[in-house]
Formats: sequence, C-alpha cells, structure tokens
Amino acid sequence: MASIIERKKKDGTSSFLAQIVIKRDGKTVHRENKTFAKRREAAAWGAFREGELSKPGAVEEINREDPTLADAIKRYEKEAKRLGRTKAAVLKSLKEFDIASKRCSEIRSEHIVALARELSQTRRPSTVAGYLTFLSGVFKVARPAWGYPLDEKAMSDATTVAAKLEMTGRSNQRDRRPTVDEMNRLMEFFSGRKADSVPMMRIAAFALFSTRREGEIVRIRWDDLDELHSRILVRDAKDPRGAAGNHIWTELTPEALRIIKATPHAGDVIFPYKEDTIYVAWRDACTILGIEDLKFHDMRHEGVSRLFEMGRTIPQVASVSAHRSWQNLQRYTHLRQTGDKWDGWRWLDVVAPKPQQPESD
Repeated sequence: MASIIERKKKDGTSSFLAQIVIKRDGKTVHRENKTFAKRREAAAWGAFREGELSKPGAVEEINREDPTLADAIKRYEKEAKRLGRTKAAVLKSLKEFDIASKRCSEIRSEHIVALARELSQTRRPSTVAGYLTFLSGVFKVARPAWGYPLDEKAMSDATTVAAKLEMTGRSNQRDRRPTVDEMNRLMEFFSGRKADSVPMMRIAAFALFSTRREGEIVRIRWDDLDELHSRILVRDAKDPRGAAGNHIWTELTPEALRIIKATPHAGDVIFPYKEDTIYVAWRDACTILGIEDLKFHDMRHEGVSRLFEMGRTIPQVASVSAHRSWQNLQRYTHLRQTGDKWDGWRWLDVVAPKPQQPESD
C-alpha cells in the first residue's frame, strides 16, 4: 500500500507525497513518488498505480526502458569516472526534488523550469545555473548510453527559459586573496598538527605557488614530474567540456618545484590524500582562527595574481595556471601592486628547506 506523507509549505498549506516502494527478496526493485494538493488524490493515485505495477512484468518493463529521473541520476553517479565534490552533492540533492520521481519519458521542459523556479527561491542564479548544468549531463548521456527516454531538447529549452526569466545567471567574480598574516597564522596552526596528519603546510604552500586546485594536487603522480624542464602533468584538469582525460603539461614555478623535491617519495602519488580531507582541514582551521571567507581555492587566485604582480605576461601566466582562454586572465592584469609579497616568506623554508651549500676551503 502506498505511503502518504504530508509536507508543510512555507505558506502554511500542505502537500501530500504518495510514495510507492516495491521490494522483492528484501531488496527495493522500484520506487515512485508523486505529490498532490489533497490527501485523497494522493491515496487514489497510489492505489491505481499499485494496481498497474502488480501486473506481471510491469516493474521489469519500467526499470528496463523508462526509469525515474532519480534512477537515471543514480546510474550516472555509478558510471561516471569522477565526480567532484560539488557535482556529487548537487546530484544527490536533485534526487530529493519532485521531478526526480517522474519517469524519464514524462519529463518536459516545464518540469525543468519548475525545478529551476523552486531552486531560485533559496539559491543564487549562479547556483541554479550550476544545478541545471550538472543535470544536463545526465540528459546528454541517458538516451545514447542507456536508451532512457530523456529529452535533451527539453533540457535545452528549459535552460534558455530559466536564463530569460533570470532564474539563472553568472556568478560574481571572486577576488578574495589571503594576506601574508593570514597565511602565517594558518601555517603556524598546521605546524602544530600531529605528525601523521595531512601535511597541510606543504599542501597549502604548493597550492599557492603552483596555482593548482586541491583536486588536481591529489592526482599528481611522481612520473608526471618533468624536473629537467620544471613542469608537471596535471591530470583531468578542470574544463567546461569535461575534466576526464584532459591532461595538461604546466610549468612549475621555482617554489613549487622546490616543494615537490622536498616531499617524501612514498608511493606513486606525490600528495596521496583525499580532496575532501584537504577541504575540511582548511575550513576547520579558518573557523578556529577566525579567518572569514577564505577558501582553499583562493590560493589559486593568489598564485595567479602573484605572477602578474611579478611582471609575467598573460601567456606566461597561462603556462602555469593552465587557463585555456587568455580572456579569463584579463581581470588579473589590472592589479596595482607590483613585486612579490611572498619573497622571503619564512614558511617556504620550513616546508622546503634549501639544501646546504658545501663550505669552500
């Protein structure tokens, strides 16, 4: 029998979610949800739908040819080679919305627009755009890969409408940069961690001088290092067309190469840690120290800004940052400060001590 769950809306009224779960041998083989304005409507649909599903082969037919959007998302999550932290969180969240309970063949552009409208009530336009972008990835794969009847045109139309109605939009350019004092405090904090903890001092310094993202840092292998030419192969570098297989050679600044050379050689990966572990360690340290609104990704912004302040040209900076479009670097070229504020930074000597020069006779 279908379960009826009452949900309270912000305006004080209620909606009723009819939920059908079919199990066989203790395992869930099919799940459907549908929301109604009245309880009796939810109960009537539940009874009718359960009758349809009780017919021989009905569940198997649905699961094989026309699953729910939630099931399509689950398969996408399972088969995707890599899902970043943000994308994984968004896809998980999308499975909780009403649209996820619809069969693939039922989803039209108005349903996706309704999702965007619901998202826009509590999220910024740039965030809503991100949700639709990640969802569109499922639509692009579902039909050609699995035969699921998800309509790519419905997704494209809905994206256009959401933009026209200003439910989606571009994010504001972030310009938060760490000060030397903030970095000194963070390094002092990380220096007091246990010896078996993630070496956040070395990782933070490397992020600053290499301009690499945390996800890229943890994938760098020792055999990706070309020490002779001071460069590194960045695997699955972030790209609008998809990161998987996007391997790029990037220049290593002298400081970044020095940090790698000072890193213990243990295993195939230079920094054998998890992206989420770095994220949490950085977030917690900033919270404890009272450093507001400083993300680990801001080390990349700082590193790029530093190179421009040192007088590098756009092509020279792109050789380090791996920006494919030089236009994306234009905003850094108007910096007023010149020189290298990290010159002589004492913590670089801590994480990567300079080799002692032999005494001359």
